[in-house]
Amino acid sequence: MKFIKFTSLFFFTLIMLFSSCKEQKKTIAKESDSEENQNEIVENSVWEKADQIVSSIVIPQFPDKDFLITDFGAVADGKTNNSVAFKKAIAACYKSGGGKVIVPEGKYLTGPIHLKSNVNLHLKEGAEVLFSKNKADYLPVVHTSYEGVELMNYSPLIYAYQQKNIAITGKGTFNGQASNENWWPWCGAERYGHKEGMAQQKDEANLPALRKMNEAGVPVNERVFGEGHQLRPLFLEPFECENVLISGVTFTNAPFWVIHPIKSNSVTVDGVTVNSHGPNNDGCDPEYSKNVRIANCLFNTGDDCIAIKSGRNEDGRRVAIPSENIVIENCVMKDGHGGVVMGSEISAGVRNVFVRDCKMDSPNLDRAIRIKTNTLRGGFVEDIYVKDLWVGSVKEAVLKINTHYGIYDNQEGEFMPSIKNIYLENVTVKNGGKYGILITGREESPVKNVNFTNVVINDVKEIQSVEHAEKINFKNTKINNQEMK
Repeated sequence: MKFIKFTSLFFFTLIMLFSSCKEQKKTIAKESDSEENQNEIVENSVWEKADQIVSSIVIPQFPDKDFLITDFGAVADGKTNNSVAFKKAIAACYKSGGGKVIVPEGKYLTGPIHLKSNVNLHLKEGAEVLFSKNKADYLPVVHTSYEGVELMNYSPLIYAYQQKNIAITGKGTFNGQASNENWWPWCGAERYGHKEGMAQQKDEANLPALRKMNEAGVPVNERVFGEGHQLRPLFLEPFECENVLISGVTFTNAPFWVIHPIKSNSVTVDGVTVNSHGPNNDGCDPEYSKNVRIANCLFNTGDDCIAIKSGRNEDGRRVAIPSENIVIENCVMKDGHGGVVMGSEISAGVRNVFVRDCKMDSPNLDRAIRIKTNTLRGGFVEDIYVKDLWVGSVKEAVLKINTHYGIYDNQEGEFMPSIKNIYLENVTVKNGGKYGILITGREESPVKNVNFTNVVINDVKEIQSVEHAEKINFKNTKINNQEMK
């Protein structure tokens, strides 16, 4: 009897233990599933946020009224200066409550074009706007910016100041007519036409003077440059504008940066071609701007294709407006110093940048994704998401993060930069150049939380060079066919 009782107790205990193990396995499985689901939820919420940003951006609408510049005296001979005709057509459109200022087929020479609220400047197919080579045409000076520092300078070629609901649309071309004989020599480089003894931007009265004013906190209206100075104008600058659309047009031969929305909100750059190989010919540089969508564009440039900025040194800290909520999608990047770049003018910080469905491919493209700053700039870069990126060829690195940018020019200070939360997912690179990953952080402020998921990088000389950064999080990632852990 005792034996029967003992046997029954033994089997009962085994059954309980077996049941307990099964329940424990179920719990572990559920926890594992929960972790995977949680990761999926987080990933989905990230790209849902990108969709929400796109949905929140206002595309300006215009009354159905047309104003042909030829009705205001414009002549399409490529020689007659049509500045007055553009000004009159835009003024008439604005005063009537808005509409479309139309540039028909033909070549139209002009000085700077200043847009007004509720005006859509529309270039018909075959229309080319040629900007004057006469520097006096870009005076009087206006409130603008140069390499992250505000000043009074030559007017941008296309300019809008504190306007709302503006657009530049169509299939025509804006030709800045900058060349080795016009504007470009001021950069100081021999390959852009500068000759020894010619005035240039590095002369004491130019950039050095502007930067001293920046350091000293001189009011912007007292930073007067323009005539007698050699600081090139921007091509297109919406300054403190809201609801901006730039669609379909082509920009070429820019004096300096091409598309520069500064302190602006709700900006769309869609289907634009930038084909300009001059000095500092960045394609699109949002600065102190938020809720920006750059989509379906082609960038073939002499500098960065897209560079997100937020002020240089004291100016950035004075303005203190981060660039944020920027979505870049379905774009093609060819020549350039970088595909999508943050910096180096970055003192007010950059966050919430989403890059998806882009293609980068050129033997003259130096990096795919780049972040550059130093301890004079300081600033922060955080929450950068890159997904579904195809890279054919880059020269230096697929991802480059440098917190020592410009150190050979004594660009060291007391403002430690912070870089964290960088995500690359579903990235394929055919020819990765010198490095797969190149990170140079700071011992006092290491680069944090860099993530590679489903990334394949082929044909690099060196897999990675990483200094002063947390361990990179790799998931299903191969570089030179080596599984990264």
